[in-house]
Amino acid sequence: MADAQDILSLCKRRGFLYPSFEIYGGVAGMYDYGPLGTALKNNIIEIWRRLYTLGEGFIEIDSETINPEIVFKASGHVDEFADKMVRCKVCSDAFRADHLVIEYHPNAGALKDKELDELIRINKVVCPACSGGLSSVEEFNLMFKTNIGPGSGRVGYIRPETAQGIFVNFPNLYRYNREKLPLGVIQVGRGYRNEISPRQGIIRLREFNMMECELFIDGEDKTWPRFDDVSSETLRLLANDGLEMEISIGDAVDQGIICNQVLAYFMWLTQEFLKAVGVDEERLRFRQHERDEMAHYAADCWDVESLLSYGWTEIVGIADRGCWDLSRHSQFSGVEMSSFKRLDEPQEMEIDRIKPRYDKLGPMYKGKAGKIGEVLEEADPVEVKDGSIIIEIDGEDIAISDELFEVVRVKEKVTGVRSIPHVIEPSYGLDRIIYTILEHAYSKKDDQTLLSLKQTVAPIKVGVFPLMARDGLDDLAKDIDQELRYSGIETYYDDSGSIGRRYARMDEIGTPWCITVDYQTREDGTVTIRERDTSSQVRVRFDEILDVVRAALCDVDLSMFAVE
Repeated sequence: MADAQDILSLCKRRGFLYPSFEIYGGVAGMYDYGPLGTALKNNIIEIWRRLYTLGEGFIEIDSETINPEIVFKASGHVDEFADKMVRCKVCSDAFRADHLVIEYHPNAGALKDKELDELIRINKVVCPACSGGLSSVEEFNLMFKTNIGPGSGRVGYIRPETAQGIFVNFPNLYRYNREKLPLGVIQVGRGYRNEISPRQGIIRLREFNMMECELFIDGEDKTWPRFDDVSSETLRLLANDGLEMEISIGDAVDQGIICNQVLAYFMWLTQEFLKAVGVDEERLRFRQHERDEMAHYAADCWDVESLLSYGWTEIVGIADRGCWDLSRHSQFSGVEMSSFKRLDEPQEMEIDRIKPRYDKLGPMYKGKAGKIGEVLEEADPVEVKDGSIIIEIDGEDIAISDELFEVVRVKEKVTGVRSIPHVIEPSYGLDRIIYTILEHAYSKKDDQTLLSLKQTVAPIKVGVFPLMARDGLDDLAKDIDQELRYSGIETYYDDSGSIGRRYARMDEIGTPWCITVDYQTREDGTVTIRERDTSSQVRVRFDEILDVVRAALCDVDLSMFAVE
């Protein structure tokens, strides 16, 4: 298995990643993407985006990174989004308490403060930096707090996830989708968490990239139309009862291991995406959250974990979040967050209605009483809060006290019912996926580094070389380079050093193909194309090179283009 330091050294040397603010000593948990890293990241994003938008029919939004405090009050982040921290009594360094005792407990992250304190005491855990004693465990909220506007302004937070931007836009998105479920929404963007002690490269960052999906579905119908097509596909599961298994997603749902078809389908889809971008299937598993680890509102939650030099590491989380998110935002905002489900046939049902007291409305509102009564009759009783309801009359909001109406239960024939949608959430940690791809692609032989990136994500698809930078070979190579680039294929032209060293440089950054123009090219109009992982070479015609490269990037056997 590759060493993390080897990967990070390669990333810095070749322009994948740079420590942020390095000239000023750097800041822990912050990295910049260099030219190759940015290209790799963008390629992964585009594959993921196409998978969800073109493949699954999701829509995409781009929401604000700074949110008013009320958003995160509703989501629970203000009160509960915290890690457990200890400080060294000698050097004052801060540490994640659960990380310090991970070797003494199988699920240290789920322990309470007193349990962590006891575990630290019993095992005589000390400061990793100076061996000093540690303070008691305390809660540390991970959100970055700010003010919106001048002076004290309005309290806001920089988002710790992109999901809330989708939730608060649900009424707009539901209307855009012509008030139909399911409604799938994706968002790519940055999240910010003030991590206590980030010390694992880009695995734990303070500013990080996310690709999140929120799928709004009918809570009473958690089947999925394409589930049967993939029900025989297998997943590697580590269930919360400790059993590890390789099982078809159909059997996993039938046996109640995965709670419903929708969740299972998107677990499979996630696995297919990760394999497509270069995560090793043999080092991939789905770990179910422990019962004391699961959020109270979640019906089921699985982490996609990849085996790295750091150990098994979460790179994607997939959860059935129930209706909690929209319910909370509806409660805090007072805005309706429900969907309407049309029944096959009208049914007689008992429902609550607001019945105006016209005998009291008349004396108080005079000529407006009739219009107020009509609006009240159409209003939803759930909008009554704290003994009153706010209605709009002629552009004016009016608070109507419950002395002027009553809520009564009546029998009516209804054509549909309203309910709050449930949410299935696959949440992808882009930086962790990028690191996983790099580590799984990395190998070394005889001091030569090889990065076997999938050609779909490789930052550079083709290296173009003249054997010598003279005698017109360089001009021919530049013609090939330009033709490929103008056709949308990423290339790198290199005419310095020996041809072996040039191949080695391309191998080290994951370039799948290299083309060499040599003296034979001038004689018979052929060039050499070399494959990265096997170093095999074939000669192909100079004037067919664009077709050859396109075929190569589609995994076509190039022997059909070979010139004897």
